[in-house]
Order: sequence, then C-alpha cells, then structure tokens
Amino acid sequence: MHVHPLITDSAALANLCFRLADAPFVCVDTEFMRESTFYPELCLIQIADMNEAAAIDPMAAGLDMQPLLDLLTDNEDVLKVFHAGGQDIEIVYNLTGKTPHPLFDTQIAAMALGQGEQIGYSNLVDSWLGIQVDKGARFTDWARRPLDARQIEYAIGDVTHLAVIFPKMLERLRKTGRGGWLDQEMERLADPANYANDPELAWKRVRISGRKPEVLGRLKALAKWRELEAQAKDLPRGRIVKDETLGDMAGHPPKRQADLAKVRGLSATWGTNDIGARLMAALETAHPLGEDELPPRDDRKPGLGKEGALVADLLKLLLKIRARDIDVASKLLARSEELEALAAGVRTGLPMLEGWRYDQFGRDAVDLVEGRLAFAVTGGKLKMTRAEVGA
Repeated sequence: MHVHPLITDSAALANLCFRLADAPFVCVDTEFMRESTFYPELCLIQIADMNEAAAIDPMAAGLDMQPLLDLLTDNEDVLKVFHAGGQDIEIVYNLTGKTPHPLFDTQIAAMALGQGEQIGYSNLVDSWLGIQVDKGARFTDWARRPLDARQIEYAIGDVTHLAVIFPKMLERLRKTGRGGWLDQEMERLADPANYANDPELAWKRVRISGRKPEVLGRLKALAKWRELEAQAKDLPRGRIVKDETLGDMAGHPPKRQADLAKVRGLSATWGTNDIGARLMAALETAHPLGEDELPPRDDRKPGLGKEGALVADLLKLLLKIRARDIDVASKLLARSEELEALAAGVRTGLPMLEGWRYDQFGRDAVDLVEGRLAFAVTGGKLKMTRAEVGA
C-alpha cells in the first residue's frame, strides 16, 4: 500500500479524493481534541482504500476540504468503514449537516462474529492480523503543529490495518450468513438525528429524579439556555454549568438574580452579571411539561413486580445461553430493558421480536415467558428444552 506524505494542499487532496471515488470502500478515522471545546476540534483525518493511504491536515492554511466531505457524504457508491465510528461521524455531521453513507462499523460487526461488545481497535488488529499496535501516540496533542513522523505513522495505522481487516471480516460475515444482521445497526448509526444538538432536547441528557412537570419544565428551559451558551462560546457544557447545578436550580429555582450568588456551583458574580441575567430570563420562559413530554416512569415495565423481575432474570440467562451457542455478543441480540418489558407482558415494538433477532432469540424468549420453554442440564451443560404446556 502506498502511503502519501501528510496532505496539506487542496490540489493533492482533490486528486486523492478523485481516485478514491472509484474505490469499493474507504477506511476513515479522525484525530481530534474536545477537552476544552463544545464541538470537537478536528486535527487530522486518515483515509485509505486497498491501494493507498493518507493523513490529511484540516488545520493547514487554505485547505479546501470539500472534495473529501463530498466523498464521505454524497458518494453512495463508496462504502465508508469506521471502527467505533460514532465520534468520527459526529465530526462529519458538524461540518456538513450530513453523515457518511453508506457506512460500516467494524466494532459492531465484531459483535456479530463473537468478538465481544466493544472490542478496541488494537485488540481487533491483534486478533485479525497478529500485529501489536504501538499505543505510544494515543495521548498526543493532535492540535499542536508540526506533527512529527511518529504521530503521523501512528494515525495512518488506524486505517491501513483496517483496510486489510475489513475484507476478511466481510468474507467471514458472508460465510456465516450474518451480514444481513448488521444492516439495521449500520443504518441506525448513520441516522443524522443521532448527532444533532437540538437545544430543545438537551434536558433529556441531564439525570434528575422525579417526574414533576414543573421541575422538568424548568430543567428543559435551563438546559436549552446552557446548550445555547455552550455552543456560542464553544465551551463544554460543564464549563458553563454542571448537570447537578442545573438539577438543583430546576428543583429549587432562584426567585431573583441576586439569589444566584448563593447557588452552589455558580460564581458569586452571577448575581449581577450578564450571564446570570440570561439564566434568569430562561427560567422566566419555563412552563410545566405536558403529559406527552414527560419521560416514562421508572416502573414503565407494566406489572413487573417481584415475579416479573424473576422472569426477567430467566430471560437474561436465556440470552447468555443463546449468545454463547451462536457465538455472538448478547447486546446485539437484545438489551436488558427489552427483556424486562417482555417479562412485563409487552409484545410489540421490541427489536428482539423483529427480523433476524426474533429468529435467533425472540421466539425462544416469548416461549420461555409463556411456558413453552424450560431450562435443563444435559451433560453438565445448561440448555433449553421444549416444555409440555399443561402437562
């Protein structure tokens, strides 16, 4: 594979993207910093197909990134391959308002091949290629220039190894017939709604006990205010106000701006300054949430009492057995909240009761709950056995 020198000019990038536009797939990774900003600061992009690889410096003066962004978001003929690509996809979304498509995530694919729920990149490379990845540059300051040769070599390795692994992984998925299992997962990962920072929905990320409509209404107003402040200043949300402080003010709102000086977690200057005034103005717009906006109750598992909890435990055991038998990560088959809902009597709207998940696990899960399946120990191994209902 030909590895290009660090790309810092528009012509070289346009030529690279012109060639990659004919590739069946490209592997993509990014290096970024986000400790002190709201939006991740893109510092490096690495891309490779089977023939060539390059690192691109988005911080280079005058670099026109449009050919690369067009390749990632508008070329439907090229599959974009990531490993644990959520944050990389978020960066592309922030730049374009679109997500890479079509895409493939090797961490998710590894779940279908029995390699655990969140296999790291270095372990993936080791397991597929027998190569030990040098982790020495993991914690480098990617925003600092110039980048040295070791940093660039480390970064490009994230896509050159992946370009070798992906065809092998795809072939194994084809042989096992599990490629189709991943279509829904990849489309969900590519959904732009996952990456939109809607200030109106920011309150849903803040943990708070209780469901009082007036408290949650104040939380919604405060979280929206914080989101807009953080975006405008390009600062992490916690640098504006921490979650626990938002929750405290939602539950015990200050009556006037001077009271902000006494709020734990705020500077005393907020009692008189402009940001404190904007906070109070946000509180004045708050109104109780409507019934349709309230989060589901903690006891949303209808009827899941002590007996239902025991049934849910049996379902979790069944999930472990089934995942072991077919060598797949259990999280890909079903999640705990789905098992609890099934134990409580829910039979619709659960992913585990649709498509391939139903064939591989959901049917047995329903049979267990409804008494048509039981556990048995055969040869010292726990297995499922069909039960005679009413016997």
